[in-house]
Amino acid sequence: MAGLRLVLFDLDGTLIDSQTHITAAMETAFEALSVPAPERAAILSIVGLSLPQAMLRLAPQADAAVRAELVEAYKQAFFDLRQAGDPRAASPLYPGARAALDALHGQNSTLLGIATGKSRRGTQAVLAAHGLGPYFVARQVADDHPSKPHPAMVLAALDDTGVLARDAVMIGDTEYDMQMAVAAGVAAIGVAWGYHSVEALRAAGARAVITHFDALAPALEALWETR
Repeated sequence: MAGLRLVLFDLDGTLIDSQTHITAAMETAFEALSVPAPERAAILSIVGLSLPQAMLRLAPQADAAVRAELVEAYKQAFFDLRQAGDPRAASPLYPGARAALDALHGQNSTLLGIATGKSRRGTQAVLAAHGLGPYFVARQVADDHPSKPHPAMVLAALDDTGVLARDAVMIGDTEYDMQMAVAAGVAAIGVAWGYHSVEALRAAGARAVITHFDALAPALEALWETR
């Protein structure tokens, strides 16, 4: 749609700090099936992928049936931790995230969207917990698309909003986010506080990598000026 811009955000590692919740649920799932649990660093390295792809990387020695059970066990553990009010399930917004979202949401020419490897249920829970539901006009989740870095999520968001690829940007913390954006023909900005290194983000196609949310607005302005 002429004149509109679309800013897509990843959730885990970009807007919310959910690493403790993710690692606790993953460790619980592996324990439940008596499969050796991966190291914390390995768990965090797959954040952003859809669960079947994540389990393939975390448990390559397991057969397909066991990996499918791990997926379901993880989903249940993640849900149970949240429902029980376990402190490990707290997923706070990163410092500066709300102010950055408020500023973008207040721009008439800017639409906001989500492109996440989380499920629809998990995404809705996060947005509700932080009162962010009204901010995002496009919500692309793992239930409906192939795993990142496939470009389907970004392409669907463009189609839903009518925004041209040249007027869109993906904000994320993993190389999967950057690769997804590049594959969809949109720009990508990495954030340095998530789960992949700055070097990995740049190698995957990030136009810029920011170290705090205060730097997002200038990075976006610099990006739009090149369009």
